[in-house]
Amino acid sequence: MNKLQKMKHNTPLGSRIALVHNGSALFTGDAGQGESNIRRWVLENDWLEAIIALPLNIFYNTGIATYIWVLANKKAEARRGKVQLIDASQWFQPLRRNLGKKNCELGAADIARILDLYLGQTQEAAQSKWFDTQDFGYWKVTIERPLRLKSQLSDERIESLRFATGEEALRAEIYATHGEALYTEFAKRKPAIEAWLKGEDENEDDDSDSGDDNEALAARKAVPTKRRKTLLDASTWQRDKALMEVARRAQQALGRAVFDDHNAFCSGFDAVCKAQDERLSASEKKAIYKAVSWRDAAALPVIAKRSKLKAGDYFEPGFDGAYLETVGKDRFMVEYEPDSALRDTEQVPLQEPGGIDAFFVREVLPHAPDAWIATDKTQVGYEISFARYFYKPVPLRTLADIRADILALEQQTEGLLHKIVGNV
Repeated sequence: MNKLQKMKHNTPLGSRIALVHNGSALFTGDAGQGESNIRRWVLENDWLEAIIALPLNIFYNTGIATYIWVLANKKAEARRGKVQLIDASQWFQPLRRNLGKKNCELGAADIARILDLYLGQTQEAAQSKWFDTQDFGYWKVTIERPLRLKSQLSDERIESLRFATGEEALRAEIYATHGEALYTEFAKRKPAIEAWLKGEDENEDDDSDSGDDNEALAARKAVPTKRRKTLLDASTWQRDKALMEVARRAQQALGRAVFDDHNAFCSGFDAVCKAQDERLSASEKKAIYKAVSWRDAAALPVIAKRSKLKAGDYFEPGFDGAYLETVGKDRFMVEYEPDSALRDTEQVPLQEPGGIDAFFVREVLPHAPDAWIATDKTQVGYEISFARYFYKPVPLRTLADIRADILALEQQTEGLLHKIVGNV
């Protein structure tokens, strides 16, 4: 970037720069990240003329692939909007004696061959390819699918709220030891709990072999200070118990049935809380919903937002996650809660016919009809892959060749088994 910023723009010829980089400059960095943004800046300003792939082991003490970037801010007319890739990785002459890892060099004939391709005096399609600058660009598209939850106020799920603040395993052990005293005389029990969390077991110096030594060692392992602080906070225990009691009262009104529609469950739960004058914060409701709900592909999608449309409002659903719902004469725009576990990304070429929407209809919707595009997360990236354009796959062997090898092996091994086991 430092050299690019120093290019002269006020002269007829401008500036031309040749830089040697390793392969990471071609593709390192995801869309929106620094490396990709630098490539985007170079290509969208049409400063890249050519990239030349050099032979391996051409530099001292390294065998990595290297590339020459040729950049210019006043391209010739024939090169505008174009990038030339030259594969010179097989053009070299070996050294008589290796110099570290350097075992080859570009000879005069190799250099002339590269220059001929770069200057356009010869046409070798196998080693020289031309591309539009946008051929290296792509959209990184985030694909979302709706969160689908079932909910049930079962006794087991309500009981799990006793440890809703976190550290369930440790809280369960503490509760198993101290029981309901945690809610009535926590201050009295706190020193013993703190000693246990620090690993200061009263039998710490006991060398007896009773019990499982590994389990005893694990029980005495100190819990980090930050985690101990929450476990030793009496208000967290009281808060979790209060949530459990709220859920039990809601159970009496809503029953123990399984709700296939999490939206209906939330509406019913809110109605019960309002009737009982229960005032819960958003985080407290979230904790209860998390404890009594689980993902299920057969459940209805969870609604994140539902907005009523006015009579004159025009709305046409697209692929951005906003859907139209009609109830009688009323129209609503519905947006679903995305499921992070089902989130995916796709790379769509900038030259894709029909753009992102056409790709989405062809490649995504047939497999996930409920998917949508998170348009606010779409980013543009650029990467250059020599392997993609110059890779030559090894031809597969014919069936006749394979059959001939099998018959030859069979003939070579004929009688071998008899010789091995013949004397048994």
